[in-house]
Amino acid sequence: MKSSKNPLFYALPPHFRPDMPVLKKKPVVSAKTATKTAAKSTTKSTAKPAAPAAATRAAKIDDKLIKLGLRSDMDKVLHLPLRYEDETEIKNISEAGFIFGRSVQVEGIVTACEVAFRPRRQLVVTISDDSGQLVMRFLNFYGSQVKQMAEGNRVRARGEVRHGFFGAEMVHPSYKMVIEGAPLPSALTPVYPAGEGLSQTLLRKTIIDAMARIAWRDTLSEQLRSSLELMQFEPAVRMLHNPPPDIDESALADRSHAAWVRMKFDELLAQQLSMKRAQIARREKGAAVLPTVGKLSKAFLKQLPFALTGAQQRVLEEIRADLQQSFPMQRLLQGDVGSGKTVVAAIAAAQAIDSGFQAVLMAPTEILADQHFRKIAGWMEPLGVNVAWLTGSLKKKEKLEAKARIESGEAQLIIGTHALIQEDVQFSKLGLVIVDEQHRFGVGQRLVLRNKGLDNNLASSKQKIPHQLMMSATPIPRTLAMTYYADLEVSVIDELPPGRTPIVTRVIDQNRRDEVIERVHAAALEGRQVYWVCPLIEESEALQLQTATDTHQTLVAALPDLQVGLVHGRMKPAEKQEVMDAFTRGDIHVLVATTVIEVGVDVPNASLMVIEHAERFGLSQLHQLRGRVGRGSAASVCLLLYQGPLGMVAKQRLRIMRESTDGFEIARKDLEIRGPGEFLGARQSGQAMLRFADLETDQWLVDKARDLAHTLLRDDPATVEAHLARWLGAREDYLKV
Repeated sequence: MKSSKNPLFYALPPHFRPDMPVLKKKPVVSAKTATKTAAKSTTKSTAKPAAPAAATRAAKIDDKLIKLGLRSDMDKVLHLPLRYEDETEIKNISEAGFIFGRSVQVEGIVTACEVAFRPRRQLVVTISDDSGQLVMRFLNFYGSQVKQMAEGNRVRARGEVRHGFFGAEMVHPSYKMVIEGAPLPSALTPVYPAGEGLSQTLLRKTIIDAMARIAWRDTLSEQLRSSLELMQFEPAVRMLHNPPPDIDESALADRSHAAWVRMKFDELLAQQLSMKRAQIARREKGAAVLPTVGKLSKAFLKQLPFALTGAQQRVLEEIRADLQQSFPMQRLLQGDVGSGKTVVAAIAAAQAIDSGFQAVLMAPTEILADQHFRKIAGWMEPLGVNVAWLTGSLKKKEKLEAKARIESGEAQLIIGTHALIQEDVQFSKLGLVIVDEQHRFGVGQRLVLRNKGLDNNLASSKQKIPHQLMMSATPIPRTLAMTYYADLEVSVIDELPPGRTPIVTRVIDQNRRDEVIERVHAAALEGRQVYWVCPLIEESEALQLQTATDTHQTLVAALPDLQVGLVHGRMKPAEKQEVMDAFTRGDIHVLVATTVIEVGVDVPNASLMVIEHAERFGLSQLHQLRGRVGRGSAASVCLLLYQGPLGMVAKQRLRIMRESTDGFEIARKDLEIRGPGEFLGARQSGQAMLRFADLETDQWLVDKARDLAHTLLRDDPATVEAHLARWLGAREDYLKV
């Protein structure tokens, strides 16, 4: 099928079609300039000719498409529209004036065009047809548009009609210049997700060309499609790219149309197949058996100053059973803020050490890694465990010493940051990898750390990879965990340790800052410590937010009898640690901070949290920050300062925070607001993000896809390969960590 014969191709604006000539004015060149140019071309005639301009442009376009994730023809074909515009019908201007709340298309002759100041500079164009006239206003415009809108030219415009001071008008409508009798598109016009430098016109042509090249074979048999009541693949895709004007637009918009159902099912099936296949592949790999719950493990439990909760004991038994298997554990340990994940991870590390292996814990920030090191080393070192500390901020000599201890096997437990995945870090006998806040690491980073346990001198078939325990303080709703972590076992600590005090949350207008400062002063005089969290370090004209540095200066002036500290991400690690140590000792009464204190900081005496511009934070982040207080016996309070007016989503988030302290309930609400991609940190998580399916409304499809994935993996490997190649391609490799 040639692009030039495709009806969707002809639905493009005529002046954007590649088959229409683009006329450009030739620049006026003086005789003197022409002579110099000719001389230059003569002297350079022997030089290597430059690459053709067309090839250069094509390469740039390809780069932009790749950034959008469109590498193969099938990627382009599966780049489905966000929405549609109906350009198949033209309304009379007088009739369009009575259509409210939705876009409408009109056509008319330009009767006036002027650059006016009402009050700001704008382009005002009046068009008319036999029924009346309409004003088009452009607040941002180019000089070429003024020439384009010359009186007597014909314009086809689409937008929402409003009634302004000059009568019926459209503000910044989409438009094109047409000739009288220009044909209308025969289908709805798709609007695609686009990247920088990629116009809708270019995307439409790219997708049409790709559709002409791909093999349309359906990956699902007719019998399967019939049993699942699904459309065929090709008709479904073609309908979504080129829907007829009589299609049910509401079903198209809410993605309940049969064509959308087929796409969503295929996407879910690919995701389930990849996850389950990764799980099967993992079970076929070898891992060191860590069976010993020995002297260290028993001594560790005995010296703890508290008893494990029932949830911690249950989760610990699940992990211990995994470590005794000959295939690698891949378990996600999730629990609310303060539920006791760190102690469970430390007990798992003790089992690895008891079995004669090393264990490593990697955290995303130095503050969090330091908290782990201090806490776990405080438990382990008195029991004779050699604990190593490795981060990027260590001096060269200290790094070399730590690496030598790790490589020799002297260090039994290693705690650190990204520095652990540097090429020159080698382990002696790595048996267990623990990754905290795992969603903050890229897939490749987790894979590098896991592969540190491989012996490069052994054949790959004999390799044994370490067991892997991933921790997350962001509770993940069950539906999401079943879908996105289908290749993982999931353990949940759903019980808080006894003695944790409930946190009272209040939402306060920014105008009452003076009252909040008085509250902070009173708390400090009672011997309590305070966090004051700000979202930015430096002033941003765009956001107009109070900064950490400004807030610090304000509080220092307002509270002269208190010690006010400041910590943020741009400070040197040693400086940050010095401030955190002073706060932990109680030398600092009020700590002004950015979100570097979001996780890992544990100061039981801190009982008041103030979060500046809380409307700018996500629910998960607010919950994490709030979890820094309530760790002691004193009643704790979290004050959410907001700057009005608030948008709908911001109001919703603050209301949820005020009403609930349950991390799982907050996570469920967060999923509803943000969707799974943002919720999981999609760009870093490496999971197969869902572009089309919705886990809330499409759960019935998730169940069907899960069941079919199990059947296909058992009975039809050829279909599995074809389906995964279509939907994931090379990206499937990233799902195996």
